[in-house]
Amino acid sequence: MRTEYDFSDSVKNPYFKELDNLVTVEIDDHTLAYFQQLSKQSGIPYQNLITLYLRDCALQHRQISIK
Repeated sequence: MRTEYDFSDSVKNPYFKELDNLVTVEIDDHTLAYFQQLSKQSGIPYQNLITLYLRDCALQHRQISIK
């Protein structure tokens, strides 16, 4: 490892604004198990599946239906 590094030619990360926010969400066991099973079938991490589902709901302006 070097004792000094030269960062004079470095550039800022152009994707910084696109970074996700880290939040804590409580999810019941049944719902979590559902997404974990989908994860096993698709090979996509369950956290990503939850994010994709929530993004789809937001883009489609879905309204919640509580029965």
